[in-house]
Amino acid sequence: MVFANIEYFLLLLLLIPYIIWYILNRRKNEATLQVSDARVYAHTPKSYKNYLLHAPFTLRIIALILIIIVLARPQTTDSWRNSEIEGIDIMLAIDISASMLAEDLKPNRLEAAKDVAAEFINGRPNDNIGITLFAGESFTQCPLTVDHAVLLNLIKNIKCGMIQDGTAIGMGLTNAVAHLKESKAKSKVIILLTDGVNNAGDISPMTAAEIAKKFGIRVYTIGVGGNGTAPTPIQVGGTTQYINVPVELDEKMLTDIAATTEGNYFRATSTSKLKSVYEQIDKLEKTKLNVKEFSKREEDYHWYAFAALCCLLLEVILRNSILKKIP
Repeated sequence: MVFANIEYFLLLLLLIPYIIWYILNRRKNEATLQVSDARVYAHTPKSYKNYLLHAPFTLRIIALILIIIVLARPQTTDSWRNSEIEGIDIMLAIDISASMLAEDLKPNRLEAAKDVAAEFINGRPNDNIGITLFAGESFTQCPLTVDHAVLLNLIKNIKCGMIQDGTAIGMGLTNAVAHLKESKAKSKVIILLTDGVNNAGDISPMTAAEIAKKFGIRVYTIGVGGNGTAPTPIQVGGTTQYINVPVELDEKMLTDIAATTEGNYFRATSTSKLKSVYEQIDKLEKTKLNVKEFSKREEDYHWYAFAALCCLLLEVILRNSILKKIP
């Protein structure tokens, strides 16, 4: 437990003169009538009121202490803390063009890629991971983070049609590089997944690869899709129909991107082959990351305020009932 306004505890010093005043005032209020010999009353039983005589004052002191604690704002928290973990910085660049709806991978290419990406994230708990998406253009779905719960929730929301259609591989790769270029990690990785040929964007894939190489970023490229043709859903008159679309995948370009950055190219004709990229990532050199973790603070003054109110009510009741003074 911590206190947001710890300086309010200085008010406790005011209780010292109050206690002294109470003691001195009690002496002044002693009876002036003196009895010559009180030994005859020595064995007379005392009333319970004798034991409660100082109860109102005690309750008042306790109430004041509790009120000061409330003013100091007690909070339950784990606060900020820094820790070191072993990991690497990874950006996932995922193609979300319309062709990713082809169903040569089950249930389709995009859903298979999302499932494997989620499994990959779960298997790398110490890595800084982010996501960039691309089609006709590119945008960042999530910057680098170790909060993998947020990352997994964002992956669930990935779908085709989020941006203009097309396949801007160079833009997707450049966007991912932008998030890694300032990284202090010794191992920086981009996993680029696509099923097509670069046909959009202002930056060519090989230019983006050269930029990645300049910043020491290793790129693993994954070509998704089977061979020949792939059943692809299209909307016709409010209904879904399937046509067989030829698989167009620029494997030479993906291989060149990987070779330029000292990465590897993988061809994923099935979900099981898509998972093979793990073997290369696991061999990468680890690096220490400084992580700042946060636990939410919650105000915890309610019980102190309730206890103070009870003390004050009990003090008022005692002072105006069984301990009531008659002038």
